Amino acid sequence: MRIPAKFNGPPASGNGGWSAGAFATACGAAADGRAFQVTLRIPPPLETDLAVGHGAVTAPDGTLVAEVAATTDAGPGVPAASLAEAEVAAKAYPGFTAHPFPTCYVCGPQRSDGLRIFPGLLADERTAAPWVVPSEVGVETMWAALDCPGGWSALHIGRTYVLGRIAVAVETLPEPGATCVVVGRASALQGRKAMVDSTVYGPDGARLATAHATWIALPDQ
Repeated sequence: MRIPAKFNGPPASGNGGWSAGAFATACGAAADGRAFQVTLRIPPPLETDLAVGHGAVTAPDGTLVAEVAATTDAGPGVPAASLAEAEVAAKAYPGFTAHPFPTCYVCGPQRSDGLRIFPGLLADERTAAPWVVPSEVGVETMWAALDCPGGWSALHIGRTYVLGRIAVAVETLPEPGATCVVVGRASALQGRKAMVDSTVYGPDGARLATAHATWIALPDQ
């Protein structure tokens, strides 16, 4: 399998959520409520032939890229926000003024062809953003949509974090063109680790997917 260059997070590596979703999908993840966990061991390389088997993703030189496993826990989810609340929060998205990776496929303001999910803070420090579902939506898209809104619940404090591990359960795929709401919340900050949760809600308020993730602050921060 390959991670196309357009699905980048940092400029030279794959968006953590999309990449993890692609790895999980290759190992059987689907929109059926089952949860899978992916641990990223190195930044996912772009445009590289990767081997997937026995719960491991490896690069051509044998380097372990990621580990994939079924799990029973994708976190408790995050309480919903209304579309109006999400729209107001998104106007104050911190990434508009300071973004470590402004071309990120999910949350990069410089990407007209990305998911354009811009999570801003609510009064209780949840993040929230509206999300217009793209014409081609799959399980990988849902993992990507869950990724950055959770991360920004830690990123807003001024440290640069990258995804280390994420567990996701996708219940249902939304319809292309639908406007969903994505919410995130930091559950714990411990040293260089941030534990975060995120949830995607459909236009009718139904929970579509949820995630629990560990983000790691870069060592130079």
